[in-house]
Amino acid sequence: MSEKTDKTEQQRLSVFKTYKLYVGGKFPRSESGRVYEVTDSKGKWLANAPLSSRKDARDAVVAARKAFGGWSGATAYNRGQILYRVAEMLEGRKDQFVREVADAEGLSKSKAAAVVDAAIDRWVWYAGWTDKIAQVVGGGNPVAGPFFNLSTPEPTGVVTVLAPQESSFLGLVSVIAPVIATGNTVIVIASEKSPLPALSLGEVLATSDLPGGVVNVLSGKTAEIAAPLAAHQDVNAIDLAGADDVLAKELEIAAADNLKRVVRPQAVDYSQTPGIERLTAFLETKTVWHPTGALGASGSSY
Repeated sequence: MSEKTDKTEQQRLSVFKTYKLYVGGKFPRSESGRVYEVTDSKGKWLANAPLSSRKDARDAVVAARKAFGGWSGATAYNRGQILYRVAEMLEGRKDQFVREVADAEGLSKSKAAAVVDAAIDRWVWYAGWTDKIAQVVGGGNPVAGPFFNLSTPEPTGVVTVLAPQESSFLGLVSVIAPVIATGNTVIVIASEKSPLPALSLGEVLATSDLPGGVVNVLSGKTAEIAAPLAAHQDVNAIDLAGADDVLAKELEIAAADNLKRVVRPQAVDYSQTPGIERLTAFLETKTVWHPTGALGASGSSY
């Protein structure tokens, strides 16, 4: 047999993807070294995903807090540019996400493609809102006196988000994008059953000009990771989108210890236009008074 035939008959070894967490702009394995098997809708093995620990959750909070000052201080226009860049990068990796979403949710290739297209469009939609939401929820207030009275929205801070369990990608984007669009930083707990699209999203975010720590992605047992985050004193708010009724109640009680803002789980059709509810959910209103001053000898003011 010729050497050429030998080479033709040789088979390549498959190069399996190693999924990692996304924390502080880096891709660590779980601190504990644990993983768990992820299967498709038919029970076929897809990959081993990191099984995050409490230490991973604490590290994510540290990263999110460190990134908050720079991200909240960026101009709304700049945040919009970066969110749009995320959409650009996703567009270039669409085939990968179509495959992962199809496996995760048991969809046909065409239906998975529609989901990925909608997720990309969702990033663009929220990118357009970054410099407009202040005009909707802020403004000048009429007061009885020679003062300017202005109300402006400001980000709440570090937000924990439990991603939807069934909508592994479109739902994920729909709960992350509005949080960071308004200047918050986020720790997201990926769908326990279907975490792979979320972990791959971390790779996109890392190449989209998004500062490290603005979004941190953890995978593993939702209840196990969420409990320490709900009780963490440096987490300012929590979105319980991916929690069941029992877990949601437990986390809401834990969140009350430092008066976290809480968004309770609710039935949502993520394919519909989302509105601005999640944009305003994690905003605080700052009101500033400023004297108008006086003009001329008559004392008239402006």
